[in-house]
Amino acid sequence: MEPTAQTVSMPRIGDKAPAFKAVTTQGEIDFPAQYAGGWVILFSHPADFTPVCTSEFMTFATCEKEFEKLNCKLVGLSVDGLYSHIAWLRTIKEKIEYRGMKDVEVKFPLIEDITMSVAKAYGMIQPGESSTKAVRAVFVIDPKGLIRAIIYYPLSLGRNFDELYRIVVALQTADAFSVATPADWRPGDDVIVPTAGSCGVAKERMDGRQEGVTCHDWFFCTRKIGKDEVLDRILKK
Repeated sequence: MEPTAQTVSMPRIGDKAPAFKAVTTQGEIDFPAQYAGGWVILFSHPADFTPVCTSEFMTFATCEKEFEKLNCKLVGLSVDGLYSHIAWLRTIKEKIEYRGMKDVEVKFPLIEDITMSVAKAYGMIQPGESSTKAVRAVFVIDPKGLIRAIIYYPLSLGRNFDELYRIVVALQTADAFSVATPADWRPGDDVIVPTAGSCGVAKERMDGRQEGVTCHDWFFCTRKIGKDEVLDRILKK
């Protein structure tokens, strides 16, 4: 089928993050190559000097150290130019006080994307919402440069930062312990163990003979991993 004007191309979970070089408020970046070996949240916002975006950038900047402890960097993007970015971030630091946050300095890079080339490569321009602004997209990218999670929000909806943090923690926990995480999981909650590979192992689990494993049925078994054990494994020392 031939692409139409409304077709939006976007990478998928498990894909390599599309590579690009760009100018940012922190200098030029080579993405995702220069972030290899660490996690990254690449996120877009519709426009500088807008209220929802301002609330988000203040929150991102305030939370940055918590993400850094997870070996996770933040990288922002909008289709505005570099000088607009710089002026907006200066205004945030010098003039905006919100929810107890003030004198907030945004130190992570904010990409200039006036050609929309990066936004289009990541499917951040969605014509049904806006053909001239990026939606609020979030891409969580792992140390191998693979996309592990994608979230899209409309222009009117600010993001939940507790959830973004939880996603990174949960993905790192799943990798570190070879488990999955159930609904609403937080560090210290039970995790889901992989389905038994043989009937014998499944029977041991169901009979309660596999230490530390609780089975709700043959396909749904959990085990406890303490909060301290999780955080000791994933937090950057």
